Amino acid sequence: MKSKEDNEQVDFFSIGTNDLTQYTMAADRMNARVKNIFNSEDPAVLRMIEITARNAHAAGIWVGVCGESGANTELTPFFMECGIDELSVAASSVLKVRRAICDSN
Repeated sequence: MKSKEDNEQVDFFSIGTNDLTQYTMAADRMNARVKNIFNSEDPAVLRMIEITARNAHAAGIWVGVCGESGANTELTPFFMECGIDELSVAASSVLKVRRAICDSN
């Protein structure tokens, strides 16, 4: 019988929201014919992030978000509620996101 340690495969998850959205919505954001349906705030995309975070945390695994959604301050409260451990954003967005985190508390 395998131990819990034998079943562990990862130490962390880093959710790339651009790719996740693209695959979930079947829409390449760079393709002018379908980029109008590329929506990182779509409930399906957000639900996948939530499910990933919940299950990862249940297994003691850290979860981060990278991609443009991390800098979307309208999503900051959602990420905090899900327990996202880190938001990876461009340097130009750090203060804006930090302010949104403080305002959410």
